[in-house]
Amino acid sequence: MKTAIQKCLDGEIFNTSDPHIQSLIHRARRLTKAYNQTASTDFNKRQKILSQLLAQIGSNVNIDTPFYCDYGKHISIGNNVIININCTFVDCNTIEIGSNVLIASNVQIYTATHSVEVTERLVADWDKNSPLPYFRTYALPVKIEDNVWIGGGAIILPGVIIGKNAVIGAGSLVNKSIPENCVALGNPCQVIREINK
Repeated sequence: MKTAIQKCLDGEIFNTSDPHIQSLIHRARRLTKAYNQTASTDFNKRQKILSQLLAQIGSNVNIDTPFYCDYGKHISIGNNVIININCTFVDCNTIEIGSNVLIASNVQIYTATHSVEVTERLVADWDKNSPLPYFRTYALPVKIEDNVWIGGGAIILPGVIIGKNAVIGAGSLVNKSIPENCVALGNPCQVIREINK
């Protein structure tokens, strides 16, 4: 029988109230609080916290504060990456960030989602004593490939892949995958031109 976290990573409906999942969330809250309270000049302390929080972190990575994430352990980051202030990564499923990536301020990356059908999203006749929440959640991975630049305030939704060298315009709502070597922007985010040809 699959655990809640296995269901989560397999893109299936999972129990967000599961004790193991709750322990991951509380751990991430503790570590992000500690990270956000560090001095920006205290490189060693910040790196130590990030190495505990994240699944993988490469060299020359700067995550500015404040930074927020849900589990932490599902985030992998390559080399030469900047994540600017006030970014939020809801990493119920995996968030993979390649190398040479620029992520501007206020970017939000979401892996968790719910059905748009109310009968699928909400549990009928839910009992507050139930070990399950009153809603159903599933999560899909997000991948940001090498050399990508994501503009400020962009929102990246579950299941999206942003191809290498792509540029995402500020304020974009990225609800589908974006191919490599292009500039894309808008709500919804759409390719407006190719680059690097």
